[in-house]
Amino acid sequence: MMRWVLCLGLALALAIAPAGASAAASPRETVETQVNRVLRTLGDPAFRNEGREAKIAKIRSIVNEIFDYTELSRRTLGREWSKFSPAQQEEFVRLFGDLLEKTYADRLLSYSNEKVVFERETLLREGQAEVTSNILTGDGKKIPLDYRLIRSPEGLWRVYDVIVEGISLVKNYRDQFRDILAKNPPEEVLKILRERAAKG
Repeated sequence: MMRWVLCLGLALALAIAPAGASAAASPRETVETQVNRVLRTLGDPAFRNEGREAKIAKIRSIVNEIFDYTELSRRTLGREWSKFSPAQQEEFVRLFGDLLEKTYADRLLSYSNEKVVFERETLLREGQAEVTSNILTGDGKKIPLDYRLIRSPEGLWRVYDVIVEGISLVKNYRDQFRDILAKNPPEEVLKILRERAAKG
Protein backbone atom coordinates (compact mmCIF):
# COMPACT_ATOMS: atom_id res chain seq x y z
CA MET A 1 0.00 0.00 0.00
CA MET A 2 2.78 2.45 0.91
CA ARG A 3 4.56 1.66 -2.36
CA TRP A 4 1.32 2.38 -4.24
CA VAL A 5 0.96 5.72 -2.43
CA LEU A 6 4.55 6.64 -3.32
CA CYS A 7 3.91 5.84 -6.98
CA LEU A 8 0.70 7.84 -6.89
CA GLY A 9 2.64 10.73 -5.44
CA LEU A 10 5.18 10.52 -8.21
CA ALA A 11 2.40 10.30 -10.78
CA LEU A 12 0.70 13.40 -9.46
CA ALA A 13 3.89 15.40 -9.16
CA LEU A 14 5.64 14.26 -12.32
CA ALA A 15 2.77 15.30 -14.57
CA ILE A 16 3.92 18.86 -15.09
CA ALA A 17 3.70 21.18 -18.06
CA PRO A 18 5.32 24.60 -17.72
CA ALA A 19 3.51 27.80 -18.65
CA GLY A 20 3.80 28.34 -22.36
CA ALA A 21 4.09 24.67 -23.24
CA SER A 22 3.43 24.03 -26.90
CA ALA A 23 -0.16 23.18 -27.68
CA ALA A 24 1.21 20.89 -30.39
CA ALA A 25 3.05 18.68 -27.88
CA SER A 26 1.85 15.10 -27.87
CA PRO A 27 0.54 13.48 -24.66
CA ARG A 28 3.82 11.59 -24.20
CA GLU A 29 5.90 14.69 -24.84
CA THR A 30 3.77 16.66 -22.41
CA VAL A 31 4.47 14.20 -19.62
CA GLU A 32 7.88 12.78 -20.49
CA THR A 33 9.70 16.03 -21.22
CA GLN A 34 8.76 17.41 -17.82
CA VAL A 35 9.29 14.24 -15.79
CA ASN A 36 13.04 14.73 -16.02
CA ARG A 37 12.65 18.31 -14.85
CA VAL A 38 10.61 17.26 -11.82
CA LEU A 39 12.99 14.43 -10.97
CA ARG A 40 15.81 16.93 -10.98
CA THR A 41 13.79 19.20 -8.71
CA LEU A 42 13.07 16.41 -6.23
CA GLY A 43 16.74 15.45 -6.19
CA ASP A 44 18.02 19.02 -5.89
CA PRO A 45 19.80 19.53 -2.54
CA ALA A 46 18.32 23.04 -2.35
CA PHE A 47 14.81 21.59 -2.59
CA ARG A 48 15.60 18.91 -0.03
CA ASN A 49 16.80 21.56 2.41
CA GLU A 50 13.54 23.51 2.24
CA GLY A 51 10.90 23.14 4.94
CA ARG A 52 8.04 20.69 4.54
CA GLU A 53 5.38 23.33 3.89
CA ALA A 54 7.57 25.09 1.32
CA LYS A 55 8.12 21.79 -0.48
CA ILE A 56 4.41 20.98 -0.50
CA ALA A 57 3.57 24.45 -1.80
CA LYS A 58 6.05 24.00 -4.65
CA ILE A 59 4.67 20.57 -5.50
CA ARG A 60 1.12 21.91 -5.38
CA SER A 61 1.91 24.69 -7.83
CA ILE A 62 3.43 22.14 -10.21
CA VAL A 63 0.55 19.67 -10.02
CA ASN A 64 -2.11 22.33 -10.46
CA GLU A 65 -0.66 23.26 -13.84
CA ILE A 66 -1.36 19.90 -15.47
CA PHE A 67 -3.99 18.04 -13.46
CA ASP A 68 -7.60 18.61 -14.45
CA TYR A 69 -9.20 18.22 -11.02
CA THR A 70 -12.68 18.98 -12.32
CA GLU A 71 -12.48 16.18 -14.90
CA LEU A 72 -10.91 13.90 -12.29
CA SER A 73 -13.73 14.66 -9.86
CA ARG A 74 -16.46 14.25 -12.49
CA ARG A 75 -15.14 10.85 -13.52
CA THR A 76 -14.65 9.78 -9.92
CA LEU A 77 -18.28 10.47 -9.06
CA GLY A 78 -19.57 9.17 -12.40
CA ARG A 79 -23.34 9.32 -12.66
CA GLU A 80 -23.50 10.62 -9.10
CA TRP A 81 -21.91 13.90 -10.24
CA SER A 82 -25.28 15.22 -11.43
CA LYS A 83 -26.71 14.80 -7.91
CA PHE A 84 -24.39 17.53 -6.69
CA SER A 85 -25.43 21.16 -7.07
CA PRO A 86 -22.94 23.46 -8.84
CA ALA A 87 -21.80 24.79 -5.45
CA GLN A 88 -21.38 21.24 -4.12
CA GLN A 89 -19.46 20.22 -7.24
CA GLU A 90 -17.09 23.13 -6.76
CA GLU A 91 -16.54 22.26 -3.11
CA PHE A 92 -16.02 18.58 -3.95
CA VAL A 93 -13.31 19.43 -6.50
CA ARG A 94 -11.48 21.57 -3.94
CA LEU A 95 -11.78 19.08 -1.07
CA PHE A 96 -10.92 16.08 -3.22
CA GLY A 97 -7.80 17.86 -4.42
CA ASP A 98 -6.83 18.54 -0.81
CA LEU A 99 -7.39 14.88 0.07
CA LEU A 100 -5.14 13.69 -2.74
CA GLU A 101 -2.45 16.13 -1.69
CA LYS A 102 -2.52 14.85 1.89
CA THR A 103 -2.40 11.27 0.60
CA TYR A 104 0.72 11.66 -1.49
CA ALA A 105 2.66 14.54 0.08
CA ASP A 106 4.68 12.76 2.76
CA ARG A 107 5.46 9.74 0.61
CA LEU A 108 6.48 11.95 -2.28
CA LEU A 109 8.83 13.93 -0.06
CA SER A 110 10.58 10.65 0.76
CA TYR A 111 11.48 10.25 -2.94
CA SER A 112 14.82 8.47 -3.26
CA ASN A 113 16.00 8.74 -6.86
CA GLU A 114 13.56 6.33 -8.52
CA LYS A 115 13.81 6.37 -12.32
CA VAL A 116 10.93 6.59 -14.80
CA VAL A 117 11.03 4.91 -18.21
CA PHE A 118 8.33 5.68 -20.76
CA GLU A 119 7.01 2.99 -23.07
CA ARG A 120 4.35 4.26 -25.44
CA GLU A 121 1.48 6.62 -26.14
CA THR A 122 -1.98 5.35 -27.14
CA LEU A 123 -4.91 7.42 -28.36
CA LEU A 124 -7.98 6.06 -26.58
CA ARG A 125 -10.41 8.17 -28.59
CA GLU A 126 -10.55 11.66 -30.04
CA GLY A 127 -9.13 14.04 -27.46
CA GLN A 128 -8.12 11.31 -24.96
CA ALA A 129 -4.87 9.41 -24.62
CA GLU A 130 -2.87 7.13 -22.34
CA VAL A 131 0.86 7.29 -21.69
CA THR A 132 2.42 4.17 -20.20
CA SER A 133 5.60 4.11 -18.16
CA ASN A 134 7.43 2.20 -15.44
CA ILE A 135 9.02 3.35 -12.22
CA LEU A 136 12.33 1.61 -11.61
CA THR A 137 13.01 1.34 -7.88
CA GLY A 138 16.37 1.18 -6.20
CA ASP A 139 15.97 -2.55 -5.57
CA GLY A 140 15.40 -3.28 -9.25
CA LYS A 141 11.61 -3.60 -9.24
CA LYS A 142 9.55 -2.30 -12.14
CA ILE A 143 6.23 -0.66 -11.21
CA PRO A 144 3.76 0.08 -14.05
CA LEU A 145 2.50 3.66 -14.00
CA ASP A 146 0.09 4.98 -16.63
CA TYR A 147 -1.31 8.45 -17.20
CA ARG A 148 -4.64 9.16 -18.85
CA LEU A 149 -5.02 12.56 -20.39
CA ILE A 150 -7.69 14.69 -21.99
CA ARG A 151 -7.10 17.56 -24.39
CA SER A 152 -8.32 20.92 -23.12
CA PRO A 153 -10.18 23.44 -25.30
CA GLU A 154 -6.85 25.28 -25.58
CA GLY A 155 -5.25 22.17 -27.08
CA LEU A 156 -3.15 21.28 -24.03
CA TRP A 157 -3.11 17.76 -22.63
CA ARG A 158 -4.11 17.44 -18.98
CA VAL A 159 -4.11 14.40 -16.69
CA TYR A 160 -7.43 13.13 -15.33
CA ASP A 161 -6.40 9.70 -14.03
CA VAL A 162 -3.32 7.73 -13.06
CA ILE A 163 -3.08 3.95 -12.92
CA VAL A 164 -0.53 2.31 -10.65
CA GLU A 165 0.01 -1.45 -11.07
CA GLY A 166 -3.37 -1.70 -12.79
CA ILE A 167 -5.21 0.24 -10.08
CA SER A 168 -6.99 3.36 -11.32
CA LEU A 169 -7.09 6.37 -9.02
CA VAL A 170 -10.51 7.29 -10.40
CA LYS A 171 -11.99 3.82 -10.00
CA ASN A 172 -10.53 3.36 -6.54
CA TYR A 173 -12.22 6.48 -5.19
CA ARG A 174 -15.36 5.98 -7.29
CA ASP A 175 -16.00 2.69 -5.52
CA GLN A 176 -15.58 4.36 -2.13
CA PHE A 177 -17.87 7.29 -2.91
CA ARG A 178 -20.44 5.08 -4.61
CA ASP A 179 -20.93 3.10 -1.40
CA ILE A 180 -21.48 6.30 0.56
CA LEU A 181 -23.84 7.86 -2.00
CA ALA A 182 -25.89 4.67 -2.26
CA LYS A 183 -27.32 5.40 1.19
CA ASN A 184 -26.63 9.08 1.72
CA PRO A 185 -27.07 12.45 -0.02
CA PRO A 186 -24.09 14.29 -1.56
CA GLU A 187 -23.72 16.35 1.58
CA GLU A 188 -22.49 13.25 3.41
CA VAL A 189 -19.53 12.88 1.06
CA LEU A 190 -18.69 16.55 1.51
CA LYS A 191 -18.96 16.15 5.27
CA ILE A 192 -16.47 13.29 5.23
CA LEU A 193 -14.06 15.24 3.05
CA ARG A 194 -14.37 18.29 5.31
CA GLU A 195 -13.59 16.18 8.34
CA ARG A 196 -10.50 14.71 6.68
CA ALA A 197 -9.36 18.18 5.66
CA ALA A 198 -9.86 19.46 9.22
CA LYS A 199 -7.60 16.71 10.57
CA GLY A 200 -4.78 18.05 8.46
